[in-house]
Amino acid sequence: MEPYARHVLVCTGGFCSTERRGRALYSQLASLLQREGMLFGPARVKRSETPCLGVCAGGPVIAVYPEGVWYAPVTPDLLERIVVEHLKGGRVVESAVFHRLAPPPP
Repeated sequence: MEPYARHVLVCTGGFCSTERRGRALYSQLASLLQREGMLFGPARVKRSETPCLGVCAGGPVIAVYPEGVWYAPVTPDLLERIVVEHLKGGRVVESAVFHRLAPPPP
């Protein structure tokens, strides 16, 4: 199996976003990845939905690995920026980061 460049986890549960807006973002993510040519090849991105990332407020929440960058609250417009700027361009959308598992590289 070909490796993935990044893995995006989308919280689709009802605790961090009572309206479950993460479900629509998860669907939108598939379309954006296809549009940007990130479903195959060395830059491909794996997307997964999860019922809970343990934040329980301020969602929807999206986590991007291997960087360990968590974004919230994610809107459809912000998701497009994350795909284009972070996933494709390699630049974290700093204004929307609420948590990092590790400090940014030097």
